[in-house]
Amino acid sequence: MPGDTLTLHLIRHAPTLPNAQRRYPHPHEDAPLTPAGAELARRLDLPRGALAFTSPLGRARQTARLAGFPDALPQPALAEASFGVMAGHTWTELEAAHGEAPRTWIDALSDPHSPHGPPGGDTGHSFHARVQAWLDTLPAGEAVAFTHAGPLLAALRLTVGLSAAATPPGTVATLRREGGHWWLTALRPPT
Repeated sequence: MPGDTLTLHLIRHAPTLPNAQRRYPHPHEDAPLTPAGAELARRLDLPRGALAFTSPLGRARQTARLAGFPDALPQPALAEASFGVMAGHTWTELEAAHGEAPRTWIDALSDPHSPHGPPGGDTGHSFHARVQAWLDTLPAGEAVAFTHAGPLLAALRLTVGLSAAATPPGTVATLRREGGHWWLTALRPPT
């Protein structure tokens, strides 16, 4: 039905210093955007009249504000996954300390049906259920959502079955929902 069509633009927040360090974030970490990240956020080309949502975390809120959406509605479902023991560490540090275990943890977190994830963090099932519950509430029309790599990738898995994609900070993924079906219409890296 034409009246149930939704176009959803999912935006990974612009770059922060922890992104450059390739460190997994702590759950409530609010690193500000780098100067280059702030400039990238200002250049985002998004539909101004869209309903706007944001992760409650500062880096996503700052990206939304600089992109022209200062009144974006905070949504806890758009917050990054909780990485438990992985938080604050780089992949190299994690492999040095835990061997192959971090790969198992990330694979579990990336599986919508997995009851496992990083120790002390989200499970794949709980994380994806949070994102799915938010997707299920979206009305017809056009929406933008400022979020993080994890929720963006989870939404792509849940809607179009895309299991992996490169989504550097500033990436915009555009999805279309019509008649209960989803399509990925664009995946734009930052420019």
